[in-house]
Parts: sequence; structure tokens; C-alpha cells
Amino acid sequence: MKWILAASVLAAAVVAGCGGQSGVGSDRRDHGPGADRPPPDVQVSTAGWKTDFSKHSVPLDEFESGGPGKDGIPAIDRPRFTSVAEADRELDGREPVAALELGGDAKAYPIRILVWHEIVNDTLAGRPIAVTYCPLCNSTVAFSREVGGRTLSFGTTGNLRNSDLVMYDRQTESWWQQITADAVVGELTGTKLRLIPSQVLSWDQFKRLHPDARVLSTDTGYDRPYGSNPYVGYDQPNSPPFASSGETDNRLPPKERVAAVRTGKDAAVVYPFSRLEHDAPVDDEIDGKRVVVFFDPRVASPLDAPEIPQGDDVGTAAVFDRFADGNALSFIRGPKPGTFRDRQTGSTWDMSGRAIAGSLEGERLEQVPSDDQFWFALAAFFPRAEIRR
Repeated sequence: MKWILAASVLAAAVVAGCGGQSGVGSDRRDHGPGADRPPPDVQVSTAGWKTDFSKHSVPLDEFESGGPGKDGIPAIDRPRFTSVAEADRELDGREPVAALELGGDAKAYPIRILVWHEIVNDTLAGRPIAVTYCPLCNSTVAFSREVGGRTLSFGTTGNLRNSDLVMYDRQTESWWQQITADAVVGELTGTKLRLIPSQVLSWDQFKRLHPDARVLSTDTGYDRPYGSNPYVGYDQPNSPPFASSGETDNRLPPKERVAAVRTGKDAAVVYPFSRLEHDAPVDDEIDGKRVVVFFDPRVASPLDAPEIPQGDDVGTAAVFDRFADGNALSFIRGPKPGTFRDRQTGSTWDMSGRAIAGSLEGERLEQVPSDDQFWFALAAFFPRAEIRR
């Protein structure tokens, strides 16, 4: 029976944070304003923090401890990369990787590594970025680390809010919400990080699309069993989330995977994977923009089996503007899973939004920022979410 008790998730998180190098700032003893005189509604430890807890945009009692302390789950600050050919010796074809492409520079960040570290501070096309993954929400978010003329670096607070990763920047020790990418406690409260389009692809898809790309190496400086899953069975659709306060929106099962496009501060358009499995590609319109939602069913869950390559297929989604070559295209399924054809020219397209055959070969659709995540997490932060069934 693929269920995991809350205690098991907590134990996995503690294991993930133990061993290897100590996190940056993990042995500080100085106390910030919140540590000296913590507000009465703070439910988590403020010891060792320089955070200004007098500034916050959300109730402080919504934060819960995830188990490990500050930097207990260590971010990767000096990432090393390897070639596609080298990475192919380790990665299974169905394994999920976070894929980013910027200015002609493409990189893959295997979820088998992110599940143990949650944050990678990196650069892409010469720009400082962070790639983040919250296993408890199954959310992958990438953003620029440039804020107000300076470059931030991020670590894990060890705390959660609505089960989602709460990060902190090492420059001001402000706390940031991973799913929304905004500062919610501290000096930078109200600041929002600029999102960078990313998507989750199967390793097979990524290496075909980007044979010359760089891939995050397991040579991280930490001793972790990369490829194993510390959250076995956590992603069962009807199982309850861990450390999520408040009531869960029951319009969908708590851990139904959804593709979400944000349309406002607390609003989003949501496409359940249970629909995409049968109906994708889905031609649609969001706030006047004509979009298409692609879906590849051949991607393994990183949160299912003890070893990630053994995980059940759960798929992955991507959203694109469907204008190409001056026309609004409409799409049908292509000759292989994860490929699509437009009705206008018969060209074949892949999960990256690239035409790979036909008269439009070489054309690219503009990616619409979206994220695949569990429904309970999306609904907690975007209560006005509209489900497109």
C-alpha cells in the first residue's frame, strides 16, 4: 500500500539534511531582532536568525518546522556539470529533469538530485539563477537571483508554509515562498523574484532536444544516495499533504497533479493531469491569449517507488502560445507520445514547443510560464484557481 505517514516524511527530510558538508550559516550564534524578542505568534525557532520578523506579509503562525533546521537540507552553491553522454550512464530515460534554456544555453537539473537539495544557486547564459524543487508540493520553480542591483543566494530555512518550501536569502535573511517566489518575512518583504520559464521533461526528451547541453552532476560535495526516493509513496492522489494548515480545496484530490498558469496574485488557470492524459493537446485561451497545453505521459514519478527509475508514469505538461508564423495554430496528437501536429500545416511539434518536421520545422512556440504541482499546494496559494476540466 503506497501510503506514507507524516512521521515518515519528516524522518526522510531529516535524513536528507544529515551528513556531508554543513550548510552556510548553520553554526551562527548571533540573534536578529526576531530572535531577541520573537513575536508571540511565531511557531518556529528564531534562534540564529538575523531576519527582521517585524516585517511580514503573511501571518507568522502559518510557518511550521519541516524537521531539519536552517540549511539542514543543503542548497548546492557550487554546482558541477557533466555532458549528456556522461549523464546518460546514470539516468533512466523516463526520469524527470528540470530543463532550462536561456540565450542558447541549456541545462538539465535531474530531480534525483533536487529531491535531496531543493535549491541550486547557479548561472545560465551568464545570469545568476536559482532552480528549486519542493518534494512535498512537487513544484519546480526557477527564477533570477538579481534583486535591486545585487545578486542573492538562497538556502533552506527548514520551515514550511502550506507544506511548501520556505527559502531564505543569505544577504538579508528574508524568507521567501518557493511557489510564489516572493519575500514574505524580513527586510525584502513584498519583493518578487522574476520567474524564468522552465519545464520538467523526461531524460529521453531532454537529451534528444539538447545533445550538447550540460547536466547537473552528482558530484555535489555531499554524500547522498542519488536516484533513491526519500518520500516513498508520498504522491498518492488521495493521501493527505504533510504540514499543510487550513482546509484543502476538495474540487480535486489533494495530490492530483495539475499544470498551472498564474493569472493574478491569488488566481490561476489549472489543467488536471487526469484530463490531459486523455485530451492533450488542449487548445485554449487564457486572458485573451491563445494557448496550447502539451502533455507527455512517459515521465516517471520521483515520489513513488524506492528508486526513481521504478516510479509509475505520471507525465509532465507544458503550456505555449499557439501563434507561429503569423497564425494561431490548433493541435492534435502526433505520431508518438509527447509529439503533436498542427492542423494548419501538418507540422510535428515536441514538448519543448519546437517544430521537428513539416513546413514549420525549426519554428518555436513561445513558452507560457507554468508549473506542474500538487493541487492542494496550488489551491492554498491561489484560492481563486479556475479548473479547466
